[in-house]
Amino acid sequence: MGVTDPAGPVMDRDEVDRALARLGAEHEAIETSLLALQDHAGRRLLEGAELTGITKERWSAAEASITLLWAYFDAYTDALRSAREIRSRRRWSSHDDLVELTELLRGESVTIADSATATANAPTLMVNSGRLSRQFSLAGLVEVMNDLYASSLDMVVAADAVWSALPARIDLLAAELQRTRKLAHSVGVRPGEHPAGDDLERITRVLTSLREQVVSDPLAYWLPAQGSSAPGGGRPDTTIYDREARALEEVRREIDAVLTVRQDAEQRLVKLRDVLSRADRTLAEARTARGEVLAKIAATEVPVVSGPATQLQEQLATAAEYRRHAQWHRLSPLLESLEQKAEDELLRARESLTAVTAPLAVRAELRGRLDAYKAKVARHGLAEDPFLIERYDAARRMLWSAPCDLRVAGQAVLRYQQAAAEALAARVPGQGGPQDRREPGA
Repeated sequence: MGVTDPAGPVMDRDEVDRALARLGAEHEAIETSLLALQDHAGRRLLEGAELTGITKERWSAAEASITLLWAYFDAYTDALRSAREIRSRRRWSSHDDLVELTELLRGESVTIADSATATANAPTLMVNSGRLSRQFSLAGLVEVMNDLYASSLDMVVAADAVWSALPARIDLLAAELQRTRKLAHSVGVRPGEHPAGDDLERITRVLTSLREQVVSDPLAYWLPAQGSSAPGGGRPDTTIYDREARALEEVRREIDAVLTVRQDAEQRLVKLRDVLSRADRTLAEARTARGEVLAKIAATEVPVVSGPATQLQEQLATAAEYRRHAQWHRLSPLLESLEQKAEDELLRARESLTAVTAPLAVRAELRGRLDAYKAKVARHGLAEDPFLIERYDAARRMLWSAPCDLRVAGQAVLRYQQAAAEALAARVPGQGGPQDRREPGA
């Protein structure tokens, strides 16, 4: 059985020239890519940074891969140079030249000596122990270099993308944080005295720690794109940054609320005093009215009127004290609470006055109804009817006496209304006068 040539059939001159042109173009492309990687800003930053964590591990492997990549490229360059030299010996290559070129261009003609340092950090390219070298074809060597380049570039681009995005954004947020802290301090929002002050301290600690971690371990904040094989496919992980940015915005809104309080505190305090004063006056009026009701109205339940809201007055005095000492962070929530309580107190005072004066309102309504029916009777010429006069006088005495029994007075008014209605219904035009409607024994 004969031995099969691993390089395959002998290439002719045209095939050799086409292969050399293709390999030359690949050589230029690889060289351009390697030089670009060598000058990449991310690679230079990685070389000078004090790395930690996953970035330190991956950069150690990438450095070894880049070293190995240049070694492979040098071997590829030497092989391509040798092939070009053989082809340039004569215009029409001999059969022996073509055999040698076929072996060089298609066979595993490139020998790479093992490098323990490089291969230890490039597991996919490790050789079996005991081997001192490894054989590659030019096409196989290009494939290996492409893989090494892609993995190294992916690591460099990812680290550079995180460094380009996060530290600058963190610095901007930290600057905004410092301005907010100064503003917070000016209005009394300090750690240990106000929750927003505690939040500012926490955000400061988190941002300081985040920046240190991003600088030393950028790949810990990289999210690779799902299903993407392109180097650098992904985006920086801004989860922590975004959370702290939202927290700072909430603190800023809280401080804005405190600033608003500082600007209109006096106006709000004046309004509060006015509302509480109106509530006190209404309660005083209700207490006076209750005494009048008890004196003028008999046999009725009159609700008790409470005293002024001394607790709200004390809180109002505390609010004024906060304003005098520029304790805006304490004044803000107190004013909001007091404004609602003051409105509730005024409403309660009005309801109390309404409840207390209800019997007087009933008496006034009965008086008005009695006079209205008297006027109606007079318009119909019954003003001198003795029976109606008697019923009217009885109701009037009850309504204008003190104390007035509203139940009895209401019945008297009703009797007068009924008598007036009957008289008006019984009146017939042309008769000399009303009929006698006195009850027997009246």
